[in-house]
Amino acid sequence: MVALALVLSMIKVYHLPYGGSVTAGSMIPILYLALRRGWRVGVMAGAVLGALQFMAEPYFYTPVQVILDYPLAFGLLGLAGLVNNPVLAAVLGIAGRFVSHLLSGVVFFASYAPEGMNPWLYSAIYNGSYLVPEVILSAIVLALVYPVLQRALEGQGKAA
Repeated sequence: MVALALVLSMIKVYHLPYGGSVTAGSMIPILYLALRRGWRVGVMAGAVLGALQFMAEPYFYTPVQVILDYPLAFGLLGLAGLVNNPVLAAVLGIAGRFVSHLLSGVVFFASYAPEGMNPWLYSAIYNGSYLVPEVILSAIVLALVYPVLQRALEGQGKAA
């Protein structure tokens, strides 16, 4: 699932100038894994994905920024495993990622905000501009695919 997520992250619908992009559903494999195996496995897989994302497309400002924007942000996708509803899982997991990027934006990238603009608002708008489309896409795909995969996996268990 981590490998699939990394490959999907390379297919960008649009890319923002300072990092972040709308992808071909790159968070869906981690969200699905968290739904199937629980939040601990989801957090670990997400953190590994974050480390790989940093290696593939590094944006280094400070060590704390790297932690907030990569292993922590992607690890928080694993929060999806706290619920058993695919739409809520997508919202919860990506909201966790959003919070980590929001904090990074306020602490490390406030200087990019337009003159007089609140850094919290700037960071929320910037990060929301790519994470809101991602949560919508992920929620729709998970809502459609998760029940089908659940039935298929349950059917395999009964046949075996």
